[in-house]
Amino acid sequence: MLKDICEKAVKAKYVMQALDTDTKNEALRACAKALRENSPALMVANAIDLENAVKKGMSSALIDRLKLTESRIDGMSEGLEQVAALPDPVGIVLDSWKTENGLEIEKVSVPLGVTGIIYESRPNVTADAFALTFKCGNPVILKGGSDAINSNKAVTDVIRKTLKDMGITEDAIALIESTDRETTKEFMKMKQYVDVLIPRGSAGLIASVVENSRIPVIETGAGNCHIYLDAAADKEKAVPIVINAKTQRLGVCNACESLVVHKDALESVFGPVADALKEASVEIRGDEEAQKVRDFIKPANEEDFYTEYLDRIISVKTVSSVEEAIEHINRCSTHHSEAVITEDAAAAEAFLNGIDSACVYYNASTRFTDGFEFGFGAEIGISTQKLHARGPMGLRELTSYKYRIRGNGQVRK
Repeated sequence: MLKDICEKAVKAKYVMQALDTDTKNEALRACAKALRENSPALMVANAIDLENAVKKGMSSALIDRLKLTESRIDGMSEGLEQVAALPDPVGIVLDSWKTENGLEIEKVSVPLGVTGIIYESRPNVTADAFALTFKCGNPVILKGGSDAINSNKAVTDVIRKTLKDMGITEDAIALIESTDRETTKEFMKMKQYVDVLIPRGSAGLIASVVENSRIPVIETGAGNCHIYLDAAADKEKAVPIVINAKTQRLGVCNACESLVVHKDALESVFGPVADALKEASVEIRGDEEAQKVRDFIKPANEEDFYTEYLDRIISVKTVSSVEEAIEHINRCSTHHSEAVITEDAAAAEAFLNGIDSACVYYNASTRFTDGFEFGFGAEIGISTQKLHARGPMGLRELTSYKYRIRGNGQVRK
């Protein structure tokens, strides 16, 4: 069954590379419309997954990631429409030149090829992944987790039926319905069929794929994201930014998991931030200096500073300088998204330049690390590596390039 899915995807790859831009955009808009029209059925399928999640004792944050609502389905559809409205990233001449012997060389963007995605608990990924890969001419093979299997199947079925009705290969998207680990391991060995593999989910899932895959992997990282409250931080900015970054959605990779506080901002800035976090029912685990600020702050251990909680918990580390903050964050973070809150432009520039993460913010929430917010329409994931892409991965990051060389009888001497 798995081999059959992969073989069909390879056949679809060459069909999809021939699709023109108008056809791709029309198909994306049709799929968006179909998802909206089928939202009641999608929510029925999702309700089964939600019921199973409750029985398993899944945390409220992870259940929130799993849940489909009418507004979230509308958001999925809007994502498809936005991708349709974006320029086609395929066939762009990136560079061109002529050699001394008269060869005309062009560097042209092309699809990456068959794209495999292994992900957990977020059915919106199914639609986002399809939109981006389809626009780039890449067939996608999806391997979701057992938690969202009914939701993922329902979304995939709607898209496949829509493509088939339009006379476009339905194998542009395929879902591996088996949820056992052996199938996942087998999928990671399908190098002869799959051109690139992208994991999305927990640190454990990502590490497993990176360590075990024979297919080239684009690593999308877990998010132990930090906010540094500098000595010159404005508490009127700090409180809403931290609350937004931590609590707007708990179970996402760009949520703030750790605060780093300059010692001179402990009382004036961190104090009000701590009060707001407590009011939002966030447990604060801090070092000795942070614990002195409020009596409700619990002691942190070293592990806390490396932890992506995906829950109403946040760690706090006190530092004496922006340099110390940068050192701590570079050591403890997953190199995803970090922010500095300060009115000191020099401190901000030192932070922006010194932090080794995919996205670095100045007086803004880490929650903006997102393909939609960056204007990409949607994203396939947020890469924390440095090859082949970094940060939110939109359309351009799902292409490669080739060289087209035109001659007139030249031979090499």
